[in-house]
Amino acid sequence: MISRQFLLYVVPRPDGSYGVELRQRLNGASQDDAQPLVRVWDAPLQASLPQVLEALRQSGYRPSDLTRGRREPFELRENQGVRLALTLLALKPLRKTSRMERIAEGIRSMPDEEAYYWFSKATSAGSARRALRVLLGGE
Repeated sequence: MISRQFLLYVVPRPDGSYGVELRQRLNGASQDDAQPLVRVWDAPLQASLPQVLEALRQSGYRPSDLTRGRREPFELRENQGVRLALTLLALKPLRKTSRMERIAEGIRSMPDEEAYYWFSKATSAGSARRALRVLLGGE
């Protein structure tokens, strides 16, 4: 079985805000060799913030650790990293807040097995992300 480790980086932006970047480290690769999965900011980050904070809590961090000035990545537990990656990948291209919230809630309520299934599809085939958005977003 492939051991996955997820790293969540805080990415400061010139306007004083920040975004996040989620990277995946496969089979004990170094932190520098972690593969970027998704980078989000603005509305998609705001819509997924409850899931970001929950992933941090479940991985042993305090929500207050998420600040613009953080330099070290957060190391997330596998199940939390999978669920957060799926959420961020699904929300990134969207603009409608209500749809983002429905999709984020749908992913949050998925059993782990279903989240892993959709994660594997979403990271290997582009149309799977759209299918997930249609399924959970109701449009």
